[in-house]
Amino acid sequence: MQSTDGAWLPIRTVAALTGVNAVTLRAWERRYGLFKPVRTAKGHRLYTHEHVELIRRVLTLIERGVPVGQARQALAGEGPERKPASEPDLGPWRTWRERMAAAVARFDEDALDEVCDEALALHPVERVTRLLFMPVLAERGERWQKVAGGVAEEHFFSVYLRNAIGARFHHRHRVDAGPRLLAACLPGEQHEIGLLLFSLAAHEAGLRALPLGANVPLAELAHAAKRAACSAIVLSSSVEPAPETLSRELPALVRSAQVPVFVGGLTAERQRAALVAAGALALSTDIDAGVQVIAHALGVRAGGR
Repeated sequence: MQSTDGAWLPIRTVAALTGVNAVTLRAWERRYGLFKPVRTAKGHRLYTHEHVELIRRVLTLIERGVPVGQARQALAGEGPERKPASEPDLGPWRTWRERMAAAVARFDEDALDEVCDEALALHPVERVTRLLFMPVLAERGERWQKVAGGVAEEHFFSVYLRNAIGARFHHRHRVDAGPRLLAACLPGEQHEIGLLLFSLAAHEAGLRALPLGANVPLAELAHAAKRAACSAIVLSSSVEPAPETLSRELPALVRSAQVPVFVGGLTAERQRAALVAAGALALSTDIDAGVQVIAHALGVRAGGR
């Protein structure tokens, strides 16, 4: 399997992204032939993002009761009726998304509160973020181009999420331990919902996020990170940055920051090569996976403090 985006991942990163430890990954490869990583000259395994998605599909099968020894056969099954249901369609998630979308279309804040309260009473915030908030937010981003009033819907839902998540982040149980992260949106990025969702998920994983909000000049961040004693800088962007942001400003930040600089969001997927060339560490649009990668890089066991 070739890397479609030029990014090869060591086994420790794959373990952080999937939650499957390295010993198990090697066993799945040897015993069941579920995937075949590339080997370096020294014998180290390298994986692709396609491998990560395959491993996640195997985990979904296991959760549904399929023995790992039968996973390869199940993955090769032909016909849509034999494919495992995607996680967002399992359990109540589809119903919650439909109810939330209908509430947004009616501009009904009370109905939104009801869905949020139900979901958060049963599941951790990172799971609700991944399977409920982000899919509905993405649907609003597509809907505004097609439906009259869609722009108003998107703004309504964005403000609702910002207030709800901001309040939850503000009233979180504060901890003194754990690496501190300086979190900011790239210049030109006006939407801070993803940043707030990341900050809340990072807190749940034992990281202390310090969110600065939207459209932050990169020249400010190295000084702020030093004064706040941050162990890393995390940038979020879903819009196309100005050329000088990636070619000049980001490399300057990486050189001066003296801590790792991570970039997540659509920009991390679209501009991965430019981010790597600047010395930054590209994540993806998956907030939970990004938190795991950062926690692993900083020596924190994601998912607990």
